[in-house]
Amino acid sequence: MKTMRHTAAAVALAGSLFALAACGGGGAAPADAKPPADTGTATSQPTPGNTAPGNTAGGGQTGQPSGDKSGTQAPPSGNAAGTGDAGKSGPGEANGKTGGAAAPGGTKAGGGTNAPDGKTVQVVGKPADIAVLVNKTYKLPDNYKPDDLVEPDIPFIFKEKSEKRLMRKEAAGALEKLVAAAKKDGIALAGVSGFRSQATQKSLFDNYVKKDGEEAARMYSAVPGHSEHQTGLAMDVSGTDGKCAASDCFAGTKEAKWLAEHADEHGFIVRYPKGKESITGYQYEPWHLRYVGAKAAKDIADKGLTLEEYVLNAVPVSK
Repeated sequence: MKTMRHTAAAVALAGSLFALAACGGGGAAPADAKPPADTGTATSQPTPGNTAPGNTAGGGQTGQPSGDKSGTQAPPSGNAAGTGDAGKSGPGEANGKTGGAAAPGGTKAGGGTNAPDGKTVQVVGKPADIAVLVNKTYKLPDNYKPDDLVEPDIPFIFKEKSEKRLMRKEAAGALEKLVAAAKKDGIALAGVSGFRSQATQKSLFDNYVKKDGEEAARMYSAVPGHSEHQTGLAMDVSGTDGKCAASDCFAGTKEAKWLAEHADEHGFIVRYPKGKESITGYQYEPWHLRYVGAKAAKDIADKGLTLEEYVLNAVPVSK
């Protein structure tokens, strides 16, 4: 009896499937089909000069990546004190191939424009996520600005009041604890460059292009809309004397060594680590700290990952 019932049911099901196929419904989409554009990621518009990476949030937390130079033109590498990039710091450019999977932080892949290197640029769906991924493939919504920016109670290497003193509230509190912990270990840290508006980033990037050419500028500075500093979750730091701020020579300092060993204990990661340039898209920046939250920071540090690998299982970008 069971065999006869199963046979009858199978025949009925096959008939239903045949009828559905004949109506043109129920067909599986091609494996490479792009998900609908209304899934949380908007199509990014080409940015003057370059269409840079967009942004995806990681592991459900809120927050930004960074990697741009600070306003003060410091030596090549990261942000320097001013409002923009300083030395040559490079906002993370991630491999950006996310296929059709939903990107962490509520951003779904697909539906973007192409950057000069052929990769698809997408706008982040949830820019306020703490683990949000912002790089050469994922960008922030135009003129995005966090609504909870505050000034952390830490020393800065400059005296003027400026937007570069700001960070999102949660990140600012964590940075205060990090600086206090470093002080107990005999390490005096100071802020160099935090939040940076899209307008400030555009001015900085344009100046770097005039100075070094676009190709070189893209290795240490982010295209407007693609800077971690705009998320309010990044801060470039140095010793309180400002020596080697946002410069390559910072790598050899005791401050850089302490950060490499202890930043994750306070929810931060060194966003652009040495040896990972093909994944982040930017040169090594030991001074560029990015807040991602305690759990994500520990996972990333323990496994030796970049934010791209943690969030997207990134594929190295071509230089």
